[in-house]
Amino acid sequence: MLLAFGGGVLLARRKIVPAEASKVFSDYAFLFAVPCYLFGNIYASDLGALFNWRAIGGYAGAAALAVVAVAAAAIAHGLREPRDVALRVMAGVQVNTAYFAVPVFITVFGTAAPIFPILLFQVCVLSLVVIALMELGRAGPAAGGPGRRLSRAVGASLATPLVLACNAGILLNLLSVRVPAVVLDGAAFVGDSASPVALFALGLHLGGLGLDLRGTTREELALIGFKCLAFPLLTWAVCGLLVGVRGEWLAYLVLIAAMPTPQNLFIFAQRYDVGVDLSASIVIKSSLVSLLLLPLWLQTVAA
Repeated sequence: MLLAFGGGVLLARRKIVPAEASKVFSDYAFLFAVPCYLFGNIYASDLGALFNWRAIGGYAGAAALAVVAVAAAAIAHGLREPRDVALRVMAGVQVNTAYFAVPVFITVFGTAAPIFPILLFQVCVLSLVVIALMELGRAGPAAGGPGRRLSRAVGASLATPLVLACNAGILLNLLSVRVPAVVLDGAAFVGDSASPVALFALGLHLGGLGLDLRGTTREELALIGFKCLAFPLLTWAVCGLLVGVRGEWLAYLVLIAAMPTPQNLFIFAQRYDVGVDLSASIVIKSSLVSLLLLPLWLQTVAA
């Protein structure tokens, strides 16, 4: 991770690769590499063995409360553009499952399987909400009023490669359709590039922009604090106290919620031309904070 991100920063600062090229790399990750990763992994998984519906329902409830809280705070601070609100919702609620939580879970628990249902929930529900709001904000005035505009935005979000790949993987898995090995191998080959390319794009962008920890804004502090502290605590309260999730699954869910904001925030920001600098800063700073807090959360969930 450090090599991919640091290489982007170094090449941008040395002007070997222009920082503006980060858009091309992030488009590759968003439109091609991440969908390939999701399709192959979802199709090859035992979906029935992975789902603890009480735990997933509890996490979904905590995430819904978090979405409402972040959106309300954004609107209260004067943000009215749907893309601005959606970006902040994603920054405060979505977690870096695939590229941050996976190595942590393998190291701590010996398996990353509990992450996968949450990954599906993020892609099929949370990302769908975010993409719909992004598309709604990007769309121009359309005849037929807000209802038609919203339906077109939702339709556009359902047609994105990210959502299509997830739904295709689930459908083919449930129907037991045999996908040729060469297709799965190709998807795995391309999907493996998603994380380093996204990190490289982020490094390129920040290499041209620069990262000033002293210049962290109040909004950044609020979003990072919510993501790294408030959301895990909310997940513990909803899942443990209200829903009654116990044992290992409660530890899994709290630790997943404590993961940093995903690189996809930066990819979405570039894709929809909203808050690119803010998203890049939050991705990196939330990752640093999560790393510092990780021993505390591990001790808490093990208690």
